[in-house]
Amino acid sequence: MRYGKGIRGMTAVLLLCVLFFVPVGAEPVPGRDFGPEVPGIPEQTEGEYALDELPEAPDQDAEEAEAEAAEEAVGEATAGRLSGLIIGIDPGHQAEGNYDKEPVAPGSKKTKAKVSSGTKGRKTQIPEHEVNLQVSLKLRDALAAEGARVIMVREVAEVDISNIERATMMNDAGADLVLRIHCNGANSPKPKGMSVYVRKTGTKAAESREAARCVLEGMLETTGAQDRGVVRSNDYSGLNWSEVPSMLIEMGFLTNPEEEQLLISGEYQDKLVEGMVEGVAAFFEIRNS
Repeated sequence: MRYGKGIRGMTAVLLLCVLFFVPVGAEPVPGRDFGPEVPGIPEQTEGEYALDELPEAPDQDAEEAEAEAAEEAVGEATAGRLSGLIIGIDPGHQAEGNYDKEPVAPGSKKTKAKVSSGTKGRKTQIPEHEVNLQVSLKLRDALAAEGARVIMVREVAEVDISNIERATMMNDAGADLVLRIHCNGANSPKPKGMSVYVRKTGTKAAESREAARCVLEGMLETTGAQDRGVVRSNDYSGLNWSEVPSMLIEMGFLTNPEEEQLLISGEYQDKLVEGMVEGVAAFFEIRNS
């Protein structure tokens, strides 16, 4: 009797355990934990992501297309009438002149100062080298906007670069054209007007003269200044040592009170630059036609 009661008690305990841990209708699978099913969410398996959690793989074709588009945009930004050309700009003079001597031309016994300090404004006393640089920096940007590669002799005043060195710099760069930017000066306040100087004989003399004519016409058109013409001379070291087409632009007289005010004016400088760029573009259009 004692054993029968004990067996019946153990049976009751086991039955309660089964009823408590295994819900009716459940089919337990070893090694798998079932949670409550949530409608609308797909079941995930180990090593998989839900659709909204999948990391996006890099699209190589799209990246290449974007890179090509960026390159095209850069090309379009620099494309212009002067694309592929190298234009040299020599802002005349410098803060301090160098009056040591150098030959005025290859093989010449005649010598001149390596670089002078230039003229200055009659009323304002502004030095020429400052006005030359102001215009040259504007010209640099305008030519670059047309697609040209621009080589600057200087971008500050405190340099010491002789006229032969300036010409050599442009020769070594393989410049297609060089513009030497200057202002004129005279003892009298009366002279005014603009002119362009080129070498009379020697390397690229004829081509330089044609380019000078185009640039002078462009500046006269935009400024309405007095025309003093294209002047041929073998007295300028920077032109004589040049092996590429080059010119020396005299934008006007700082010693003339009226032109002095124009030359230091940002608005007039913009007109000068516009005329130079149009002239340069016209020259290469003619040369390449």
